[in-house]
Amino acid sequence: MSEIKTLSEFIVERQGEFPGATGDLSQLLTAFRLAAKIVSREANKAGLLADILGAAGNENVQGEQQQKLDVYANDLFIRMMRTQGAVCAVASEENDDIVHFDNGGKYVVTMDPLDGSSNIDVNVSIGTIFSIYPRVSTGPKATLEDFLQPGSKQIAAGYIVYGSSTMLVYSTGHGVNGFTLDSSIGTFCLSHPQMTTPAEGTIYSVNEGNYLDFSDGVRSYIDDCKKKRMSARYIGSLVADFHRNLLKGGIYMYPGTAKAPNGKLRLLYEANPLAMLVEQAGGTATDGTRRILDLKPTELHQRCPLYIGSKNMVAAATKS
Repeated sequence: MSEIKTLSEFIVERQGEFPGATGDLSQLLTAFRLAAKIVSREANKAGLLADILGAAGNENVQGEQQQKLDVYANDLFIRMMRTQGAVCAVASEENDDIVHFDNGGKYVVTMDPLDGSSNIDVNVSIGTIFSIYPRVSTGPKATLEDFLQPGSKQIAAGYIVYGSSTMLVYSTGHGVNGFTLDSSIGTFCLSHPQMTTPAEGTIYSVNEGNYLDFSDGVRSYIDDCKKKRMSARYIGSLVADFHRNLLKGGIYMYPGTAKAPNGKLRLLYEANPLAMLVEQAGGTATDGTRRILDLKPTELHQRCPLYIGSKNMVAAATKS
């Protein structure tokens, strides 16, 4: 029987990849691990507990209806970040402004605490997306400058998918590794070491309900996918679609339209962290013309078009 490596062991083992590391980043990743287990437990009880299902009755800054589990996950992750000390501030898709902590933490975190939350009530996979940046400001509190860094400045990024199993996938710039939660012992175990994505795939993921609003180029690419008998797979949870395509090869697209030229997805909370992961796995992420990780954000909740996945497919979808 092969040796099982836990996430805790893996994190400690990899600390040496960071010259001068003090263990703060490892401590931060450990906080994500614990929060993921708690959210996984609550998501698995959603069909049994009515107080987890349904809308919370509020809208977030994006104008989207918050689900009860959205609010729960957001509060939980913020509480975990606050207590472990390495983070001085958090920007969440669910909060209008930066959440400050009164500590000397040297990192800031951006996150979508519950991606795909509209799928909670129908038992479809959901997830968490997170990104970690070094603090660059020097005042008593973190500033907007700390969050408006290009994605190339991320020191770590990852996601958690809550599905048939719960899996945590992350990168610190040295490849991508995936850990599956063994619920019998309550531990994340290394299940997908050094993940890579194929350069070519047979899956395209896009909301074809918006087909008539897409540009001629995007419609032409979708038509080509159909002619090649590719598989159309679109769940409505970005994490789930991205995770499947990362493993099997494929492209996820959320293009801009005439009405929404910047698309729907958020640069800081969704595009940047997933772009770091896909590049580390050998794939590509662009906004149609520019590398996602080169974009300089100008606002906290900035949106951007996203084409992400297998390198050859992204190139074909975005060729002029």
